[in-house]
Amino acid sequence: MATDLATRKVDGSALAGRALAAAGARHMFGVVGIPVTSLASRAAAAGVRFLAFRNEQSAGYAAAAYGFLTGGPGLLLTVSGPGCVHGLAGLSHATANAWPLLMISGSCSQPDAGKGDFQELDQIAATKPFVKLAVKATTIAEIPRLVFHALAATVAGRPGGCYLDIPSDVLHQTLTESEAAALIDAAAADSAKSDFSPPKHISLNEGIEKAAELLRHAERPLIVVGKGAAYAKAEEAIQKLVDTTGIPFLPTPMGKGVVPDTHPLSATAARSLAIGQCDVALVIGARLNWLLHFGEPPKWSKDVKFILVDVCEEEIELRKPHTGLVGDAKRVTELINREIKDQPFCLARSHPWVEAITKKAKDNVLKMDAQLAKDVVPFNFLTPMRIIRDAILAKGSPAPIVVSEGANTMDVGRAVLVQNEPRTRLDAGTWGTMGVGLGFCVAAAVAEPDRLVVAVEGDSGFGFSAMEVETLVRYQLPVVVIVFNNNGVYGGDRRSPDEITGPYKDDPAPTSFVPAAAYHKMMEAFGGKAVECSIRTEGVCIYHIIPQVRNAENYIQMPSLLVDRIRTCYLQPFIQKPRGKASLPSSPTCHTMKSHQLRQVLYMEGRGGSKSNGER
Repeated sequence: MATDLATRKVDGSALAGRALAAAGARHMFGVVGIPVTSLASRAAAAGVRFLAFRNEQSAGYAAAAYGFLTGGPGLLLTVSGPGCVHGLAGLSHATANAWPLLMISGSCSQPDAGKGDFQELDQIAATKPFVKLAVKATTIAEIPRLVFHALAATVAGRPGGCYLDIPSDVLHQTLTESEAAALIDAAAADSAKSDFSPPKHISLNEGIEKAAELLRHAERPLIVVGKGAAYAKAEEAIQKLVDTTGIPFLPTPMGKGVVPDTHPLSATAARSLAIGQCDVALVIGARLNWLLHFGEPPKWSKDVKFILVDVCEEEIELRKPHTGLVGDAKRVTELINREIKDQPFCLARSHPWVEAITKKAKDNVLKMDAQLAKDVVPFNFLTPMRIIRDAILAKGSPAPIVVSEGANTMDVGRAVLVQNEPRTRLDAGTWGTMGVGLGFCVAAAVAEPDRLVVAVEGDSGFGFSAMEVETLVRYQLPVVVIVFNNNGVYGGDRRSPDEITGPYKDDPAPTSFVPAAAYHKMMEAFGGKAVECSIRTEGVCIYHIIPQVRNAENYIQMPSLLVDRIRTCYLQPFIQKPRGKASLPSSPTCHTMKSHQLRQVLYMEGRGGSKSNGER
């Protein structure tokens, strides 16, 4: 056996796969081809599940979301040249959102660099603007050390993207089994010795005391909860802080659920009042960027004192808050709780600030509820969104993960859909990126296999990654895709008359798509389940497709082997009558389903029968 280990050869692809597995990687997303096809297979053999996509952009977005959901680096594998360039979308998205991601790309053979080799590109230079670290393995012996180093760098300080380049010739180099094992062991040992904790901005104890005093003496305090708090799994500490102090809280879009949206101190429905009049704001895991109006007037009071909790010292220095606390959101919040415990305080529900927030929130919620209570046909955004909300809430815990993408669809969904558990909302994020939807679905399904994934997509956002419905079906993932079809960006043709002139005035508007597009046919083409429904109102045919994924009828009639094969499904409501010359079909050609049936079918998803054959 010793002789075998000393003589049996291992190539660079196998060594990279083993190193990834030894470093704790469990999933990798990507598109294979020369020179990385073997790397994907070797990684899978070593215990790293490879999920093959149709496009590197979607694979990159999946890897980014996986990093957010798990707290560990997502992995993206691409081919060289154009594959690497396509992967930059997910890589940059991860860095912009402070999510850990390692992109690994093959590259041209080193001896042929500079000669115009196949898909040749200086990939280190191409990736550097978007990453924390970009390194190249120039020999096979460097692969394990660089794998461990790059993975660790993704989560050090502010999480973000890193890049590892492995040239074609290095992937084909070989060494012995014993040499491979020794290199991996040495890389693991070196990585274990490294300290990746964030640097100290000021004495943390001093800062904690100052933060507690500011909150204690504030007249109108506010806690802002960002997606960094969700990433840090700080939900217990933050909910304890809210409950013990009675301070209202405001989540950012992906901070929703860290404290349940239904908590009585939620200021979501009183956002303008909360940020406009608070005098002390404890911001946990959120940056004072455009999403929070840069922390500046007129949205914020000019006298507000910010307590900023961030893992990145540079962020503290950039924003210049009244008090900056550099550290993990969970750890810092726990320290604030401990400091407050020694001198406890709590705003009563009758406190003028709390009363003002809760009254404003209640009034706005009542106004929204009055709109949601109406069954509007043809559909507006609110009617189907209410049905979806109620069906998701009916599933209880573990709550489904909602993937929200689009312009109008995402905005309305942010206001209507309810998150009561952390890390159950994924959306366009810091960059407002369109095209993330189905990649996020795949990531959520494999990262959280006990949760249903529900994608609520605008038709424009869906179009960026629509081909990945095949990926969902191929891996039999428990995903429901809902597309709000309003025939284009922002609802189709919204041009004014003076814009419809010139030689191309008869062309479709830049915001218009084919009216009544049958997106569900894509799902059916790949073997997924899509149910088409119609309601005829004023001569307009309104389609809304709702998934029938594991309802009682399907369960009785279908062989158990096939049940998982119909778990990826689809809904498409038309939101409004399209503008312009094109019209919807004049007669229905589909099964009819009323709104109460829509609720029932979505609710039935996941009830009864055997579990998915996905990972548990």
